[in-house]
Amino acid sequence: MTEKHAAIHEADDLVAQVDTGARHPADWQRNLIPVTAFVWALFQLYIASNLPFYLTDVTGISVIVTNSNARLIHLAFAMFLAAMAFPLFRASPRDRIPLYDWLLGLLGVAACLYILVFRNEIADRAGLPTTSDLVMSSIGMVVLAISVYRALGLPLVIVAMVFIAYVFFGHSDFLPDVVQWKGASFGKAMWHYWMQNEGVFGVALGVSATLIFLFVLFGSILEKAGAGNYFIKIAFALLGHLRGGPAKAAVVASALSGLYSGSSIANTVTTGTFTIPLMKRTGFPPEKAGAVEVASSTNGQLTPPVMGAAAFLISEFTGISYTEIIKHALVPALVSYIALFYIVHLEARKLDLRGLPKPPSSINFAGKLMGFLAGFIGISVLGIIVYYGMGWIKVAIPGAAFTVVVLGSAATYLVLLWLASRHPDLEVDPPDAPITELPRAGATAITGLYYILPIVILIWCIMIERLSPALSAFWATIAMITVALTQHPIKAIMRGNADVGAAARRGVSEWVDGMIAGSRNMIGIGVATGAAGIIVGTISLTGAHQVVGEFVEFLSGGHLLLMLVLVAIMSLILGMGLPTTANYIVVSSLMAPVIVALGAKSGLIVPLIAVHLFVFYFGILADDTPPVGLAAFAAAAISRADPIKTGIQGFAYDIRTALLPFLFIFNTELLLIDVSPLKGVFVFVTAVIAMLLFAAATQGFFLTRNRIWETAALLVVAFTLFRPGFWLDQIDPPYIDRPGAEIHQVVGAQPADSQLRASISGPDFNDPDKRIETTIVVPLAAVGDGEARLEESGILVMVDNGQAVLEEPFPGTPFESLGREFDFYADDPVTVSMVQVAKQRRPKELFYIPALLVLVVIVILQRGRAAREVS
Repeated sequence: MTEKHAAIHEADDLVAQVDTGARHPADWQRNLIPVTAFVWALFQLYIASNLPFYLTDVTGISVIVTNSNARLIHLAFAMFLAAMAFPLFRASPRDRIPLYDWLLGLLGVAACLYILVFRNEIADRAGLPTTSDLVMSSIGMVVLAISVYRALGLPLVIVAMVFIAYVFFGHSDFLPDVVQWKGASFGKAMWHYWMQNEGVFGVALGVSATLIFLFVLFGSILEKAGAGNYFIKIAFALLGHLRGGPAKAAVVASALSGLYSGSSIANTVTTGTFTIPLMKRTGFPPEKAGAVEVASSTNGQLTPPVMGAAAFLISEFTGISYTEIIKHALVPALVSYIALFYIVHLEARKLDLRGLPKPPSSINFAGKLMGFLAGFIGISVLGIIVYYGMGWIKVAIPGAAFTVVVLGSAATYLVLLWLASRHPDLEVDPPDAPITELPRAGATAITGLYYILPIVILIWCIMIERLSPALSAFWATIAMITVALTQHPIKAIMRGNADVGAAARRGVSEWVDGMIAGSRNMIGIGVATGAAGIIVGTISLTGAHQVVGEFVEFLSGGHLLLMLVLVAIMSLILGMGLPTTANYIVVSSLMAPVIVALGAKSGLIVPLIAVHLFVFYFGILADDTPPVGLAAFAAAAISRADPIKTGIQGFAYDIRTALLPFLFIFNTELLLIDVSPLKGVFVFVTAVIAMLLFAAATQGFFLTRNRIWETAALLVVAFTLFRPGFWLDQIDPPYIDRPGAEIHQVVGAQPADSQLRASISGPDFNDPDKRIETTIVVPLAAVGDGEARLEESGILVMVDNGQAVLEEPFPGTPFESLGREFDFYADDPVTVSMVQVAKQRRPKELFYIPALLVLVVIVILQRGRAAREVS
């Protein structure tokens, strides 16, 4: 085995250990794991379809699987496969399943199915567990912990154990008074964690069972059908000839893989197997070659529509629709990738690298330009047809819209297959095979355009049909299964090949492999979401997030920016070694409430989506942050570089990604919140320019090597383009402050559909002797009397003796959470201390003018130096 093949084998083994399981039994056990994984995938497709309802109507026997039961069966499959596929110890056999793993796997299944079988009896004795309840709950918790250790290692197990310990021993005297709580009995804790949908079988596992599995399965079948290789070849055909071409191709290929991949580690190995050796061959040092791939693959987890399967969890946790999540996450992801592409370009310039040889072409510049324009127009027309054409079908013939789209998709599929059949199929090249010249972009693109169809169907179902994400993923997966089963035999027929049967068997094999791989990829996610449910359950039982908030507030001393830095660092630490889904659940459960609460105390009202994306970004960056940085270890195994140096270099490239969350916390326009389509385009273009300048500053190279003052100036210009409102706030504050006692007059004078900021001060609910303050935003609807408008918005304020006394909000109103922050029954009343009215100010974009003038000066100076260096 060559050194390169050994490195790739080592990286693949790491992915198996982390994502799919490293055990492959022989003899009679050979088919156990694949068959179980295949059955799991079939079960998930079954519950996502309308088949249960059809069979129930036809047979009269209910075969519908409820959401609660689906969670139980989902975790049972995950824990059983974890015991079968992941060796428990380093020395455990990989070619057979030992007896203790059989025992643990079956006990895990029994603990889940116990609730399924005795659900009615358990409901009748709610909160009063029997001995058998406690025994089965304990077995389930232990097997789940072992399953998480097998699939993901110790980090998540340790985090979950800390939270469980807090439930039992939170009343102990050795803990500071500020973090103590009354504690819980063993029976109460086990019931909360296992016997109801508040802990392990909570929202996170529900999303895994109904949404995440389908998207992971869709991506897995897409990969096995050849789309992964197609995306890599397209990236190389388009970009391989450029300066540092393989690294640029790695960025684009990883971005495309990130569209469907749920793992930054798997993404690193899938594309890095080909890109890292080529980057090294063209002159990139091993650490930088690995770091480019790590940064690219990590960013793939932040890219819509899947976002490492966390997009659906974000939607569930925030109550924001899935389509809105995609919209909000789009600009930061695109800006981050464009900046990484530019960083690679700067690295290539500093190293004076060249691209790979380009195939000879007889087409002149005008022909290439026309081809580019034709391609751009074609993509635009396709987008218009998809959005407006399919939308028109839905309006014109609503009853037959689905049938028409299916027939249209089938016809398009056959046309694209016919075009692909005119060219040889793309082969998977060995990573160490010499590249004499790059593939032709046009011919390469035609060979796999039909892979885009299932993605189009997914977007159509979500954006046009407004189907649920689960049903949209189901139909997209069915489309992808159809492609996997039919692409080879249909192309064989179109080419006149005689052996259509072999082509059909190849299609079936790819479909089966995709189903099995999808299920094996879900083992870690399934047990991780179950374990993360323990953390969520602990927080709902104890209010632990308030303890974390008080700790962060103490460390930051109430300073807003320092608080955000501390939350970012804690999110990085909590995210180390966790898969994307568990990563998000952990950091959002603990850290998101901290930003909301402490931000409000500092007068910063942050949209919930901005808060959740902030902690998600930093949790994901743990994948390339030493000392854990699993993606960095995978890349280093391929590049034969030092994993710590690779991780540090990868994080250096990802500084631009770490900057974005701080920016969209203060400038929510970057998340396309409350902006028009035209303004959205302007925000995107400005953000791209700003991020490129930031990259040039951090790389110390723009048109030529920067001088120190030029780097500082580029940073100031980039900051100004990102957040011009900062400078405007310094010279013209955004609000007019009025005393709280004037709240009724101020509210009465506000126009319809406006907002009012109010500072609330009063005794702390947990410590009435301590007075706290927070800020709320009150939406004001129709014009009218101030007191009536406030009451309509959900708060009641009585002005008495120069004080605006706030009454406790009723449950179900927008501000009911104030009842959990303030003690409304203390002698010291809760009051509105100040109201703030937004001012009419000059446009903040005026500060772009001096920033751009500074940029022009830098460009002129650097162009002069660059010209002299060349001469």
